Amino acid sequence: MRVALLCETFSKKMGYLQRSLSKHLAMLGVDMHVVTMDLFPYHQTSDFSTTYGDFNREGELAPGSVEQFEGYTLHVLPHRKTLGHMRMSGLEEKLRQIRPDIVQTMANFGWIAMDAARLKMIFGYKLFTGNHFHASVFPMAARNGHRPWDRERLQCLFARTIPGWLVSQLTTTLYAITPDCADIAIRFFGAPASKVVVCPLGIDTEFFHPTRTAAGRSARNVLRKRLGFEEDEIVCIYSGRFSDDKNPLLLAQSTSELRQKGEPFRGLFVGNGAQADAIRALSGNLVHPFVPVQDLANYFRASDIGVWPTQESMSMLDAAACGLPIVVNHTVNAPERIDGNGLRYRLNDRDDLIRVLLQLRDSSFRQQLGVVGAEKMSRDFSWGQVARRRLKDYEAALLPTRDSARELVSKEKELA
Repeated sequence: MRVALLCETFSKKMGYLQRSLSKHLAMLGVDMHVVTMDLFPYHQTSDFSTTYGDFNREGELAPGSVEQFEGYTLHVLPHRKTLGHMRMSGLEEKLRQIRPDIVQTMANFGWIAMDAARLKMIFGYKLFTGNHFHASVFPMAARNGHRPWDRERLQCLFARTIPGWLVSQLTTTLYAITPDCADIAIRFFGAPASKVVVCPLGIDTEFFHPTRTAAGRSARNVLRKRLGFEEDEIVCIYSGRFSDDKNPLLLAQSTSELRQKGEPFRGLFVGNGAQADAIRALSGNLVHPFVPVQDLANYFRASDIGVWPTQESMSMLDAAACGLPIVVNHTVNAPERIDGNGLRYRLNDRDDLIRVLLQLRDSSFRQQLGVVGAEKMSRDFSWGQVARRRLKDYEAALLPTRDSARELVSKEKELA
């Protein structure tokens, strides 16, 4: 089976679906191709160069390049803007070269999805799409009712709902990564409920797992010492963008206040962004630059609690897989990520975040939650599990086509 995953951005240093699902499908024997543009994740953000410039170097994705990476073929196409949005240049010719049986996109609207749907009618592959929009980043989902003339609703209608509905007519399945993503796909992106399936993102258990050996415990201690953490300190880690919408500053303020009260809490912030200086200025908090995904697990294992104050993050799953209890806000609509292995606090309420952190002062309680999380991530959220599930769906979609081909060959033999 030959599969082409079409995505707007790609990074060899980040563990996103584009990289991880492709790697594990290739491990299952799929002839896997990733087709992307010469753009990095978050390229559209105003602070991209200051946040990610030192991490994702320009030139890493050369337009027109083709290379083998982690068992699959990575194709980089140039991009152009059409009606203000990025679009792949040369996609039709590239798909003619690859001749995929399956094409997977990350969304069911936008130029990539619409071009994939159009080209399906030429090349005859099976089309699968997705939705990664959580309610936390799509405020319309939380509003009760919309006036027909509401400007934001009309923009969504023409930019997402109608294109999404058209693409969905040619789609086999849309994969929503959580139940709230499924709800948004149906209510706002034109996807028929009958074609929407909840399939979570995964974690790479090759990298993300608890400390298992004496050597692993030694490595944890060495890294903690290098970072300046004492053995008895409780290290709360956040990884990702230091942006106002992610608001890691709230965690830094909480750990700083706890230290002022004599509590042994520290903050470790791996990443970069607008809040970096404010976090760094608060006592007890350490800012560390972004690290490649294969190294990030070491920082989770050197920590004691994972905290993401506002929006969901893939790092939640990675930290849980490393045996950390997770703290998120009460509006996060992905209970499967934290049930039994995490706690909630009231969104942007520092006093309540402090209350929850103090609940995790007990190391035995942290260990109890961490064991549940690590087992759950390995069992239900590994990329290997997700890849096997996707592969079954892809194979099922191709069965009618393959059966028809066999019947045609059989009839040709009879006529001969």
